[in-house]
Amino acid sequence: MNLSSSKSFVEELDERGTIRQYQPRRTVFAQGDVADAVYYLQRGKIKLSLVSPRGKEAIIGIVSADAFFGEGCLAGQATRMSGATTITACTVARIPKGAIQDMLHEQPRFAEVFTAHLLSRNVRIEEDLTDQLFNSSEKRLARVLLLLANYGKDALPEPAIGKLSQQTLAGMVGTTRSRVSFFMNKFRALGYIQYDGGTNVHVQASLLNVILHE
Repeated sequence: MNLSSSKSFVEELDERGTIRQYQPRRTVFAQGDVADAVYYLQRGKIKLSLVSPRGKEAIIGIVSADAFFGEGCLAGQATRMSGATTITACTVARIPKGAIQDMLHEQPRFAEVFTAHLLSRNVRIEEDLTDQLFNSSEKRLARVLLLLANYGKDALPEPAIGKLSQQTLAGMVGTTRSRVSFFMNKFRALGYIQYDGGTNVHVQASLLNVILHE
């Protein structure tokens, strides 16, 4: 069961939290901010990133709609270890730490859904690590694009993934912008991705061929 299938949970999150609309490329919270709330993404996509002392950014995750993020505060995290920035227009609920803790204690069904979310996040981290260690940058880019388009998830695919700079994709994949540019042109020539009148990318299910074939 995912959270979106239960209207009562979403309504209660709305009541206990604060709903805010964000435009693309806006900061939801920054690395080093006080960790005093959990966030629930109702609509849009958000990137989680770390910045090194030398100013180098590493993108460590992408959050899609119907998912929590910033839950480290529940494990005793006093400050944010990473930052959260919107990729697309987003609707975000901010739920204070105490309100989430109350819901986890008072509502066993919500606790079950939230625990399933955490387990799913752990599986995703393991998959990301395996992808980084063993797959080529071409396959890693294909996987990132498919995940951004929701292929392979319970929700319906969303082929249009919005405007993403090649530098952002390079950070997500762990390669250079020039390599991303090369593979994006290749995917486009093969019909795996398309661009609309602007720079919005549309991902086709056929992109799976890059991952499935050696």
